[in-house]
Amino acid sequence: MKQIVFSVPGTPVAKGRAKSSSRIDVGQNGQQRVFTRHYTPETTVKYENLVRLAAQEAMRGAEPFDRPVELTVAIYLPIPQSWSKKKQEKARTGLIGATKKPDADNVLKALKDGMNGVVYVDDARITDVLLKKRYALSPRVDVVARQLEQEAA
Repeated sequence: MKQIVFSVPGTPVAKGRAKSSSRIDVGQNGQQRVFTRHYTPETTVKYENLVRLAAQEAMRGAEPFDRPVELTVAIYLPIPQSWSKKKQEKARTGLIGATKKPDADNVLKALKDGMNGVVYVDDARITDVLLKKRYALSPRVDVVARQLEQEAA
């Protein structure tokens, strides 16, 4: 079974919703046309690129997994500085759940898109996910990707 392990440093970023902008263009005949452009928010693009770089380093030039993949993802959020020392310690030891934004599934989406084509040939290969979100002194995301032995359908 092939496996890679890596961390993405810094505060985890959720996959942002696609944005769009429109402009009206007037042709030579006076007819108006509306052009709509869809784009990914810049913070999402930067985070996905950071994920891609961490994944490329972990893969060390190996080919992307082409069989089913199991992901284990641990999201570690920064502990709010505004909290009392006692509350911060409870968060650090796991006695306070990380129920604030970002949503774990939206961080997972950004991770999966950043690893696409690097760790696995396509994120459709992901069959199993273990996902947890906690507070930590050092914000980051830890990822373990394992290629499973069964054949892809």
